[in-house]
Amino acid sequence: MPRPTRPLRKLGFLTIGLFAGDDPRPGHESTLRIIELGERLGFDSVWVRHRHLQYGISSPIAVLAAASQRTRRIELGTAVIPLGWENPLRLAEDLATVDVLSGGRLNPGVSVGPPSHYDQVKGALYPDTADLEDFSHERVRRLVSLVRGEPASAFSGTEGFEVFSGRVQPHSPGLAARLWYGGASLRSARWAGEHGMNFLTSSVVKAEESADFERVQLSHVREFRAHHPDGERARVSQGLVVLPTDTATPEQRAKYAAYAAARLPRTAEPQGPARMLFAPDLVGDSAQLAERLHAHAAFQEIDEVAFALPFTFEHDDYVQILTDMATKLGPALGWRPAGEPG
Repeated sequence: MPRPTRPLRKLGFLTIGLFAGDDPRPGHESTLRIIELGERLGFDSVWVRHRHLQYGISSPIAVLAAASQRTRRIELGTAVIPLGWENPLRLAEDLATVDVLSGGRLNPGVSVGPPSHYDQVKGALYPDTADLEDFSHERVRRLVSLVRGEPASAFSGTEGFEVFSGRVQPHSPGLAARLWYGGASLRSARWAGEHGMNFLTSSVVKAEESADFERVQLSHVREFRAHHPDGERARVSQGLVVLPTDTATPEQRAKYAAYAAARLPRTAEPQGPARMLFAPDLVGDSAQLAERLHAHAAFQEIDEVAFALPFTFEHDDYVQILTDMATKLGPALGWRPAGEPG
């Protein structure tokens, strides 16, 4: 069996946090319970997706603020916050606040580009500045500089009884080193490396130089590290849909297989004008999954993962998947639960 060049050091998972439109609380509560379970199982990190005007988490920072008070150790990430919807200064304040509340466990992942369905939403989002907004990497650069504590205002000092700071408050000194950029292209990977960020690569990439998903993802990992000050030590997290079935019921196994089969046709070739390339979902027992991952070209060069949970499964399915992931698949990949002696 091919072996990875790096042992798996950090095991995480990602959830979209679906909820019912007419009764949203149970879905949010389920997400928080899943995060608590992840901590008990020894996962290193949990990541939440960001969904605007949909029935998934629209405010991941608020959800992670709640999670920070129900957990003590697990790292809390966003994968990703689309900055086209955000004011970098206000977001920097929110991120720093939650990082302080969590004791320095926040891992904010961000991306750039115009908001989805921008023509339909810009009147509500940017009614006066829609045609002036800059959705380039400059928006990330502004956020990074503000999180690092660079000046946000030319004024500071005391005015009457109020004291003003020239930088974002609260300031969380370690947060800037835990900022991630989610990229699907060589250009994004290069930019993240040049600007000293961490890099999130998911199950979707742009088929620029090849139509082979593994080769494309591997090229992004190498491009990022080639331009990062830390070189081979620069942090990359890989996100794939991985569904272990070791303790699944027959009904769950059939459900997972049908889910993967329904999504498989889109992996055959690049999709749409942007030539987006999707990775196949991986389903099987942990021994089978470990063999497939050890043979995966990009997996062989990373030591952190955040495996994605399917969007539409039930709470009990997530419990089974995460339990198998932590107790069977993780150890098969050489990982040890957080807190377990090395």
